[in-house]
Amino acid sequence: MDPPFNLGKRYGSQSPAKDRRQPTDYESSIRLILDEAVRVLAPGGALYLYHIPEWAVRFASYLMRELSFRHWITVSMKNGFPPPGRLYPAHYALLYMTAGSPKWFVRPKIPAPRCRHCDGYVRDYGGYTQYIEAGLNLSDIWDDVSPVRHKANKHRTANELPPLIAERVLGVSGFAGGIFLDPFMGSGTAVLAAHRKGMRVIACDIEAENTRIAAKRIAQNPKEEPA
Repeated sequence: MDPPFNLGKRYGSQSPAKDRRQPTDYESSIRLILDEAVRVLAPGGALYLYHIPEWAVRFASYLMRELSFRHWITVSMKNGFPPPGRLYPAHYALLYMTAGSPKWFVRPKIPAPRCRHCDGYVRDYGGYTQYIEAGLNLSDIWDDVSPVRHKANKHRTANELPPLIAERVLGVSGFAGGIFLDPFMGSGTAVLAAHRKGMRVIACDIEAENTRIAAKRIAQNPKEEPA
């Protein structure tokens, strides 16, 4: 779930004022959606919420009344300039909660970082190099995610979720035949990742143009073949 952050951004035909509501009004509206997400979540199902830390703290506390906390995933990403009186914001929060014990959990492997010049490992693994050649265990700090900023990689003018985030979320909790629900579909990045994984998708968005963009992306990208 990747809702608008209430930072005054423009999303399609929506005025920036629509994304700059009173904090209590914004929190109440997101809570209503979270309540519905929790209500329809199957036992063992997973809920992910992507947000800025200020709101992630509040929503994590709210969700923990009904769900089990699994991880606060730190997604390291540079973002503009520091606001007055604050440190430079360099990460987003990705909350991972489940309805009891997870029905499905996979800990993906990721490639060990290499030097772009010599192709050698950028860290010294000592005598354990042979163990990391198959990849490193994914941790709860993701420092290799890049924002989608170049217009050649974007499907709309508004912000987009980096594909790597959706792919990793589904790598941990998604499985073929499972149900993926996204109430903030946007341009369909997460929906597309779920479709490619062979999941059944339920998604919506307040912007009709976003639904058209997502449908086009899905039509152009077939599902993965079963292993």
